[in-house]
Amino acid sequence: MSYRQETITPYHDGDKASQVETMFDHIAPSYDKLNHRLSWNIDRGWRRKAIGMLAPYHPQAMLDMATGTGDFAILAAQMLKPQSLIGADISEGMMAIGREKVTRAGLDGIVNFAKEDCLQLSFADNTFDAVTAAFGIRNFADLDRGLSEMCRVLRKGGHLSIVELTSPVACPMKQLFSIYSHTVLPIYGRLVSRDKSAYSYLTKTIEAFPQGEQMVGILQSAGFSQASFRRLTFGICTMYFATK
Repeated sequence: MSYRQETITPYHDGDKASQVETMFDHIAPSYDKLNHRLSWNIDRGWRRKAIGMLAPYHPQAMLDMATGTGDFAILAAQMLKPQSLIGADISEGMMAIGREKVTRAGLDGIVNFAKEDCLQLSFADNTFDAVTAAFGIRNFADLDRGLSEMCRVLRKGGHLSIVELTSPVACPMKQLFSIYSHTVLPIYGRLVSRDKSAYSYLTKTIEAFPQGEQMVGILQSAGFSQASFRRLTFGICTMYFATK
């Protein structure tokens, strides 16, 4: 199953990748504050659950895609104790904040950052024991290609763990989340980040993104032999786990 995604961009000029890079560079200083406040800190628990799925496999070489400011990478390093973990992202502004956080956490030499094109990773085939992504794959310009690249760099038998924001499917949370995401989220995001487009873009990507069984089919088409999903917090977030 391939996914023909709607092209949603935060601004009007340039290709999607360059627009997303510009957007995240711009909102980087306020990104962590907004993430935690807009989710009432529930996002921290979502990350823990996704990392916990990898614990039985003791991955030693890890890649965190769309790593942003490194929250997921840092927590994975603390919980799983890998030998090395690379956080890959398109935004140098986000990773600059991540590097400071890694130093404060005492994880220099374990967690490193690399600017990468998610659709054409520089890593060799079968490099990593585990690949992770938190709240970032919605921004891929080509979801099929991005997931195929994540599968390519994963070793045979390795695992992918993803958490992604999704639209709830059951009432009344479906209606409540729609109201919240179209009013509170973009208005508060605009006030704090001073970016008129970024958090309206966020809402649009959540609503357009495939989820549940459809996403499982897309993961399998990307090369994963097994894939499953679990909805969290009434479907506001969905966790995906796949094996190459």
